[in-house]
Amino acid sequence: MLPGRRLSFPADHGAHPEFRTEWWYITGWADVDGIETGIQITFFRSGTGHSGANPSRFAPTQLLLAHAALARVSDGRLRHDQRSARLGFADTRMSGSDTGLSLRGWHLTRQADDRYIARIAARDFELDLSFQARAAPMLQGELGFSRKGPGAAQASYYYSRPQLEVGGTLVLGGRRLPVRSGRAWLDHEWSTEVLDAQAVGWDWAGLNLDDGSSLMAFRIRRRDGTTLWSHARWLPADAAPLSPQFEIVRQWRSARSGGVYPVSMRIGVGGRRLELQPLFDDQELDARASTGGFYWEGAVRIFEQGRMVGRGYLELTGYAAPLRL
Repeated sequence: MLPGRRLSFPADHGAHPEFRTEWWYITGWADVDGIETGIQITFFRSGTGHSGANPSRFAPTQLLLAHAALARVSDGRLRHDQRSARLGFADTRMSGSDTGLSLRGWHLTRQADDRYIARIAARDFELDLSFQARAAPMLQGELGFSRKGPGAAQASYYYSRPQLEVGGTLVLGGRRLPVRSGRAWLDHEWSTEVLDAQAVGWDWAGLNLDDGSSLMAFRIRRRDGTTLWSHARWLPADAAPLSPQFEIVRQWRSARSGGVYPVSMRIGVGGRRLELQPLFDDQELDARASTGGFYWEGAVRIFEQGRMVGRGYLELTGYAAPLRL
């Protein structure tokens, strides 16, 4: 990968099968039946390395995988489900011209009015949601080329859609519940080589603030917990890139994986200090049946100088075992 490739839309909303790894990531908060609800919907594409010259439909050259999760304090637990299939089977397909993903009955598409539609029939919940964008895609890194380490190839093409307006309905316990309001974040990222050999995982935050601004911040961690690489950006995208500082406030140990996650963090960036506090601690996903391993993907409240200023999501990988993409 090299900088200088100009992203072009709507084509770059679609899939990029010439790269090894790709994901479309939606995280957000919504008021559902008067209860604050965290929502995660993720579609992954993985190139397997098998030759595309094999004419067999059974040749697994491309895999699609997906995760969906709901975080509600009233449940007392994280609801989540996952799916995977090779491309071309079991209603599994993707578009290279725009966001158009189908995986065994789960769907994510982008409409002409820049609205994303997600329809997910999970094990114990259903999602029929819309995510309306009001601004153009915001390019991360250098015009969409986002460095992830000291090596020139350790990078991705990456853009974000913060402050998406959430609408639609959820089905829980047989009841169809309307979304009264909500804000979400979409990341679309694709690459062939992301992590340096020293890296074990990353901490990432996508934060929608109540004043309409947004912050993306991440760090790539070494095995000893020190930072190998970091980056942050206040959005809108005309803001300058920054070097964030991550500080652990509180940890939580998973009885399932043994992972010890820093579920409450402070992020110092651009002279500001934001404290992230989880909706609840146990927001760990067991993804061994799809992408492999465990990770923590949690709805968090954002505080600054003791005052709540927004909501977002914190992602923590490589704490139960080193991450391998």
